[in-house]
Amino acid sequence: MKILLFGHNYQGSRLAQVHEVLQVLSRMKASLAAHREFYELLSREWPDVCQSIEPIDCCSDYPADMALSIGGDGTFLRAAEKIGDRGIPVLGVNIGRLGFLADVPAEETEAVMTEIIEGRYKIEERSLLQVEFDGRPADFWPYALNEVAVLRQEISSMISIHTTVGDSFLNTYQADGLIVATPTGSTAYSMSVGGPILMPQTANWVISPVAPHSLTIRPLVVNDDTDITLRVDSRNHSYLLSLDGRSIMLGTDTQVVLRKAPFPVRVVKRLGHSFSETLRAKLMWGVDKRE
Repeated sequence: MKILLFGHNYQGSRLAQVHEVLQVLSRMKASLAAHREFYELLSREWPDVCQSIEPIDCCSDYPADMALSIGGDGTFLRAAEKIGDRGIPVLGVNIGRLGFLADVPAEETEAVMTEIIEGRYKIEERSLLQVEFDGRPADFWPYALNEVAVLRQEISSMISIHTTVGDSFLNTYQADGLIVATPTGSTAYSMSVGGPILMPQTANWVISPVAPHSLTIRPLVVNDDTDITLRVDSRNHSYLLSLDGRSIMLGTDTQVVLRKAPFPVRVVKRLGHSFSETLRAKLMWGVDKRE
C-alpha cells in the first residue's frame, strides 16, 4: 500500500506522537511518501526514518492508495487542498485538539492501519464549495471543504452582504460577515456563530451570519444544487473572502458566486464509526459534569 503523508511543524509531545505514528507505519511495511514540507521536518528530526520515505511535490500526480493527515483538522484541510481532485482517500490521525475530520487518536493508529490493510474500512464522500470571482489569482485554490466566509476587515465597520440563492434574492445581511458552510463545515466556524449541525451526507449548505445587526436574522439551510451569489457593500470598499482560513482581499465591485464543486473529498472512516458517536465524543453530549 502506498501512503502519502501530510503534517505540520510540531513541537514537544506532539512531535513525539508523530514519531510513534511513523514507527507504526514502518512496522506495517507500507510504501511511504511525504509532502516535501513535511518531509523536511521529518528529515531534521529523524534522518534515519526518512531513508524509507520519498519526498514529493504534491503538484505531481503521485499514485497513492491513501493519504494520512497527521495533526488536527487544519492539517486535514491542507491535505485536501494538496490532493485536489485526484480522488485519493484521506485518513485523519489526530494529534491536535478537537478534531472532526482528524478523528483517529494517535494511540489507535496501529489498530486502524491493521483494519485498513485488511480492507475493513469505508470511504465517505464529502462535498466542497467552489468559488468563482473575477480576477482570481492562478495560485488560489477555489474550493472549500468546511466553509466560505465573507468578512469585514478588522478596522472597518459592519458590511452589507446582498445574498441571492438561485434566481431568488434572499436578504441583505447587515453584519460582520456571512458564512456559507458545507455539511462537513457545519461543526466548524458556522457552529461557533450558532449555525445548525448537518449530517455529513446531507445535500445542503448552511448560511450563517456573523454578528448580524438584527435579532430576527437566523441561520438558514438551503439545497446544495443552486448557486449562491454574494455582493458586498463596505465603507472602505473592500472585504475579506476566506476559504477554510485561506484569505484574499476583494473590492466591493467583485461579486462572488458559490456552487457545489464537481468532485468530492474522499474521507476514510472505520467500520462501525458513526457521526453521532463523534458528536457525543467531541461535544460531550450527554456528559453531566456534576456527577
